[in-house]
This record gives sequence, structure tokens and C-alpha cells, in this order.
Amino acid sequence: MHRNYWGEIKDPVHGYVYITELEKKIIDSFPVQRLRRLRQLAGAEYVYPGANHTRFEHSVGVMYLAGKVVENPNIGQRINKDEAEMVRIAALLHDVGHGPFSHVFEHLLDKELGGKTHEDMTRWIIATSELKDILNKAGYDPEEIGKLATNKLEKPSKAFLGQIISSAVDVDKLDFVVRDTHHTGAEYGFVDVFRLIHAFDVLNGDLAVDLGALSALESFIIARIESFKSIYFHRVGRAAQIMLAMAMEKANEELGLTSFKTPEEYLAMDDYTVWTMLKNCEKSREIIESLERRKMLKCAYERTFYQKDAVISNIFSKEAHRKELREDIAKKAGVDTEAVIIDVPTVPSVPYHHSVLMEPMEIPTFYKTREGNKIPQRLSEISKIFEVLKGFINILRVYTDEENREKVGEAALNILGGIPTSAKISY
Repeated sequence: MHRNYWGEIKDPVHGYVYITELEKKIIDSFPVQRLRRLRQLAGAEYVYPGANHTRFEHSVGVMYLAGKVVENPNIGQRINKDEAEMVRIAALLHDVGHGPFSHVFEHLLDKELGGKTHEDMTRWIIATSELKDILNKAGYDPEEIGKLATNKLEKPSKAFLGQIISSAVDVDKLDFVVRDTHHTGAEYGFVDVFRLIHAFDVLNGDLAVDLGALSALESFIIARIESFKSIYFHRVGRAAQIMLAMAMEKANEELGLTSFKTPEEYLAMDDYTVWTMLKNCEKSREIIESLERRKMLKCAYERTFYQKDAVISNIFSKEAHRKELREDIAKKAGVDTEAVIIDVPTVPSVPYHHSVLMEPMEIPTFYKTREGNKIPQRLSEISKIFEVLKGFINILRVYTDEENREKVGEAALNILGGIPTSAKISY
């Protein structure tokens, strides 16, 4: 039981989450309560009607799992009580900088504020809002908590502390994989979260996974890829997200969505307030009314590639290339450029776009000898599954409105059909 135990929260995924007096104070603060008005998966509810869960319960879940990690003796013996509590608090606050419609707003931040991310906003909110006073009073440094929450804490000997919250296998991903599949009903494979947490250890200062839990690690990676395709990058869910992103872009000048100066101005924006603003704004009203009638953009062309070909790499990594491609398709289809949208998983509006799909990542793994020595091992050498999944998979889609679907589909096929087969993957 924790120090200064306050009570418990009943979570549909993890059961009872026990919290301290201080954690309750933080949970009851405005920045954290606001997370109740930010859906975890804006857009996904058009596909999965149950996907109405919010960033709030996700944050409580991440705190709970972070608490379980610091209770693991391999980790717990390396840190003091204060650091263990800091990890829980930082985990609770890791999403506090999200904007309305979560990742969709990130697209606007990125564009209008020179590549800002929700992590930048998280550090800003923790260091300057009412959270600053709560943390100071409790004897914690808000700047340090903000850095820990976004894995920017420069402590080489304790790099694993930030990696618990943000790394290739972190409590954020462990929570969203089980929570998002629970609420959508799209449950692809079982992920034994606690088997993984018990297999966490530290290797040269970094968080690593004991290969005794290899099958749990493999099912986590498979579940991430499957949920990426069926939830985060579902073509209809993406249509809704693209429409929201377009609405915000059109209305931004008038509504000043990115002209906030204080944390309070930023925090005043949530899914409810911004939806209403967009609906009342001449420039974005039409898009919101379409969403209210589920009149979605349509996917006219879709193709999955292995990113090995230079042409493809450019389309996925450079906006200028996508713009050019968009203009070519529109011209060939005889429609306005604005009627064609190119969508790839690497854009900031895609939830969890820093994903195993985009970045071939090595998760630090090791096996223990009888004497208890840890021998590092490359995951791709041990796991055939990982070796296969580590390859690049990239999906390219072209969206347009219902009436231009056929023309745009033909034009896209014409232009993109000529890309060499080395870039194709049968899927």
C-alpha cells in the first residue's frame, strides 16, 4: 500500500487503482480533469461506436502501470521512494499537453508553431499551470517532472526512469494497446502486460526486457501492428481525422486556435469547445455538418508498400513530394487540388505515428546466465517474428469526396501504378 493512501479508482481495464493524497490532488487539478473532455481516439467512434474513452482514464491507467514497474524488484532496488513516486506522477501527467481531438491538433501545432508537439505542450503545462504549485508544495520540481513525463530527463545512469513512460516498450503503449482494443472491441491477440512488466530490468542504465518473456513481447509487437492497421489507421477513422484537421486549418485564422499565450488559454480548448467553435465558424461549418451526418471523405486508392524504393521514401517522408503528387492526381482527374488528399501514416495527425510500423526499432533485450549475468541479445537475431515485422510497412491512401471517387481513383492508379514491384507487398 502506498504512503498517504487516499482511496481507489475503479478502472474497467486494470481493476482497482490505489492513489495517494497527492495523486488525488493532481487528478483533481483542472489540467488533468480537462482530459475527460479529450477523447483518446477522436475519429475512431465512426468505426467503433464504443471508442468514446478519454485521455483521462488512459492517464490513470498509465500511472497505475508505472507504479507496477517501480514495484518490480529489478527496478525498485535502483531507486528511492521519491523517484518511484515521481515516475507515477510523471506517468499520470504524460498526456496533459494534448490538444482537442488529441493527435489531430498536433497536425496544427506542427504546422503553425514550427514543429511543436504535444510533448512540448506537456512540459509547458506542468511547469507553468496550477500543476506547478501543487508539485512545488509537495517538494517536487515541476520542470523535472515535465522532462521525466516526456523522457527528456538527462540522467545517464537512470535513463530507464524516463523510458518507463516513453520508449519502445513503455507503460503508455502497454496501456493503450489493452485499453483501445477493449473499447473498440477490435481485440487482436492477448497482451500479457504484467508478464512484460515483471520481465523489465536495467541494462547499462537502459530499460530492457528479459527474453524469458519473449512470447509476451512478440504478442505485444503483433498487437501494436494489428491495432495500428485496424484502429489508428483505419480508413474511415482516418477520414474523420482528416476532416477535423481540415476544419481546424480552415478556421484557425479566424478562431486563433494556435494563438494561445497562457496555459489557461490553451487548456480552455477541448473536444467540446472546439467542435462548437468549428460548427459556428463559416469556414469550417460545412465539414462539421458532414461529420454530423457521417458524410465522410472516401478512400479512392490504397496501396501498401515496403519502404525500400526512393520514390516511395520521399512520398512518406516529405510533404513537398506529397503536394506534387496531389497536384498531379487532381490534374489528371480534372478536379480541384483541394478535392484530393494524400494520407500516409507518418503525418502528425495519426495517433502513435512514431510506431513500430515507421521506425525499425530494437528493443533492448538480454538473457540471464545461471550466475545471474545479463547477456545482451539483439531481438531480431532471436525472434523471427520480430525480424519479419521490423521491415517497413507503409500505407498510402488517396481520399476525395463521394462524387469524385471514381475519377480520382483512376488517376491515382495511373500515376502510382507505375511504381516498381520491388516496392509492393502483397497484403
